[in-house]
Amino acid sequence: MCMDKEQMTSEVTETMADYERELEASFRKIAEGDIISGTVIDVNEEGVTLDLRYYTQGVIKAEDMSDDPGFSILKDVKLGDTVEATVVRMDDGQGNIQLSKKSANHVLAWEKLKAYQEENTDLTVKIGGITNGGVIVYVEGIRGFIPASQLSMDYVEDTNPWLGKTVKVRVITVDEKQEKLVLSAKVILKEEAAQEHARKIAMVIPGSVLEGTVENLTAYGAFINLGDGLSGLVHISQISQKRIKKPSEVLSVGDKVKVKVLNTNDGKISLSMKALQEDMEADTIEEFDYQSEGEATTSLGSLFANMKLDLE
Repeated sequence: MCMDKEQMTSEVTETMADYERELEASFRKIAEGDIISGTVIDVNEEGVTLDLRYYTQGVIKAEDMSDDPGFSILKDVKLGDTVEATVVRMDDGQGNIQLSKKSANHVLAWEKLKAYQEENTDLTVKIGGITNGGVIVYVEGIRGFIPASQLSMDYVEDTNPWLGKTVKVRVITVDEKQEKLVLSAKVILKEEAAQEHARKIAMVIPGSVLEGTVENLTAYGAFINLGDGLSGLVHISQISQKRIKKPSEVLSVGDKVKVKVLNTNDGKISLSMKALQEDMEADTIEEFDYQSEGEATTSLGSLFANMKLDLE
């Protein structure tokens, strides 16, 4: 049977690829203790088989894959995955190279964890255990600890309900010698809260009039709760038009007040009661203005026009 041109070209290409592969393998040196990578070509309950681009294949037993108790070889390993592992033996008795991913993890994982810490990388982990003062998770196959104080913005007294939950964390301590890995969800939550707070402040328009409640009095001013998690400061000089020695002379905690927004610089809201009073006075003066025969007359002009001088 005759082959067409496309079939012949395909077979020649495959033959050349096989030749180049064998040539590359002939120059490659692998020794026990090396960390090498391969592509998963088979996975079952007993272990994983890797294509190492070498004369023989690599095998990793299921028990040598991970220390993570939540790890499932059938769920977590897929055909085509690239896996890095340490060479344990050059011949496992069946002509394959015996490998250990767990062994490689203890070398490679700590390097990755240090990089995660330096780059402030956010990681998603599943809580797999409860211990004194915190919870246990695994990152890159390494056992990590999240203190109860770092699980939430508020201290978590009972960590049991957290078992099995997925949380976003950041690496805060990496100590390979002590095999100590500490993570925190709180640092991320604090950043997110700060961003949300900044967004809310950015929506507050200088010059606007707001209502709030006096929540705290200090020697230098009054803090006003504006709602929605926002507070602003009325400096003592902005509380009243008359000079006062302390805010408590005119204000009490719990008072409902109206304030004018002066500015929102540096993530802080500066408020004024004095400016609002001045605005109200200006509005009152404008009420005396009126139109006469198409001409605008000020309240002062009106006053002079209606005055009768006694020259006697």
